[in-house]
Amino acid sequence: MKAVTVTSPEQTMQLGAKLGQLVQPGDLILLDGDLGAGKTTFTKGLAKSLGIEKTIKSPTFTLVREYQEGRIPLYHMDIYRLEDGGAEDLGLDEYFDGDGVSVVEWSEFMQALLPDNYLRITLSRTTDQDETRTIKFEPNGTHYQKLVDKLEG
Repeated sequence: MKAVTVTSPEQTMQLGAKLGQLVQPGDLILLDGDLGAGKTTFTKGLAKSLGIEKTIKSPTFTLVREYQEGRIPLYHMDIYRLEDGGAEDLGLDEYFDGDGVSVVEWSEFMQALLPDNYLRITLSRTTDQDETRTIKFEPNGTHYQKLVDKLEG
């Protein structure tokens, strides 16, 4: 497992952008962490490196935002509102098996619906006073291990 410390939102975005250069259609990226930990900031960097110019907003109320104009489509999901259930009725597996990269915030609320292979990224505040975050990468599957290895290189 790889862990990185960042000290600003810009560094969080840069790390997301680096991953965005490596993702392929069908990739599943899970972003977990407390409110304000930087999940959407990370996604903004990933989207920018895909060539998506639109403003990336957290899909908290819409559940899924689709961005089609990049190198590959981005499906940005926020499952926070489904902590009491309901994710199984959304057909999210169609996104996971689709032509783009799926980024899921708050994936713990749909753990039972996840495929076997994915990259889980956990963002954690180190203190309440500043912008420092620890970002941990937990690959599940050979493909995602290779992605993390390339991030380290």
